[in-house]
Amino acid sequence: SCANSPLAAHALAEIMCNRRPGGIRCKAGVGSVGVVVSLDEGKKPSASVKALMDLTAQDMGRVNELILSKAGSNVELIPEIASHLISSGGKRLRPMVTLAAAQMFGYRGEGHVKLATAVEFMHTATLLHDDVVDESGLRRGKTTARMIWGNQASVLVGDFLLGQAFRMMVDVGSLDALDVLSGAACVIAEGEVMQLSAAKNLETTEDEYLAVIKAKTAALFSAAAEVGPIIAAAAKADRAALRSYGVNLGLAFQLVDDALDYGGNSRDLGKNVGDDFREGKVTLPVVLAYRRGTADERAFWKMAIESGKTDEAGLDKAIGLMTRTGAFPDTIGRARHFGGIARDALAPLGDTPQRAALLDVIDFCISRVN
Repeated sequence: SCANSPLAAHALAEIMCNRRPGGIRCKAGVGSVGVVVSLDEGKKPSASVKALMDLTAQDMGRVNELILSKAGSNVELIPEIASHLISSGGKRLRPMVTLAAAQMFGYRGEGHVKLATAVEFMHTATLLHDDVVDESGLRRGKTTARMIWGNQASVLVGDFLLGQAFRMMVDVGSLDALDVLSGAACVIAEGEVMQLSAAKNLETTEDEYLAVIKAKTAALFSAAAEVGPIIAAAAKADRAALRSYGVNLGLAFQLVDDALDYGGNSRDLGKNVGDDFREGKVTLPVVLAYRRGTADERAFWKMAIESGKTDEAGLDKAIGLMTRTGAFPDTIGRARHFGGIARDALAPLGDTPQRAALLDVIDFCISRVN
């Protein structure tokens, strides 16, 4: 997900909203409760995604307008919780990928805006659900919705956003796009269950872990990229290229997140550093450090992950073991590998500004660890 651009913010303010201190109060539709969303206009985008943001700025203005409209409801708690997460930052990367992928093949209609909004709603819904499953207290530097309104409300509002996403897919009228996005929704849910089954299981293999994140994270990146050429009626080979780009970009993105959990900062990561460790998640750095460790070191991992003894001293020791065993650089090496596959997937396509911008996104995802 990505921060609103100044152009998008201006468009929203002019088209729909009345400014208020700290944000804008928007009329989210006749008879619906308004949504307050901070636009954070002063925040500059990372240079490596600037080309993508510039190319999609006008369309993202319409996406942001649609987000605010479709997040509205007469049930007051729905827009309140939705806006809490929607306004919390992030780059809205997935919908921008959808827009750029449609532009790349000359699409000139309105369907890509609805599909991009559906993608963002699917992502937001999974974040609400993830925080409940993971019992997370922080999301993008803010207290999670579940900590404020409770688990039940968070899950139900996530369901509402998924319902709105599917309504927009139907509005577009493309069965192929609906098939791809609905299929991704099923795969994402499967990935969540797979992750739950593997929780605290230190016998998880690298292949098994990659299967989890391919479903849980990469599936939505893949769908977001593929529906662009679908709506533009591009060739099957073009669809396949964007699908491959998306899934490998998603794998690289998640692997970098895994490494950042032990060596990033809360602002960049969007949650507390060390949350994966405290929650007993077996991510790739843990898999590698455990398998490469001595008997005593494996005993530490069993005590920490399986028994839940994850204090700050334990986190420091975990980081030290990951450093000693090379788990950090090798996790990033895997991310670079998948980033290279994503780059090669786009190589046969025409040399367009959109293609160049999507290639920049690969570098952006991996450079977060630099």
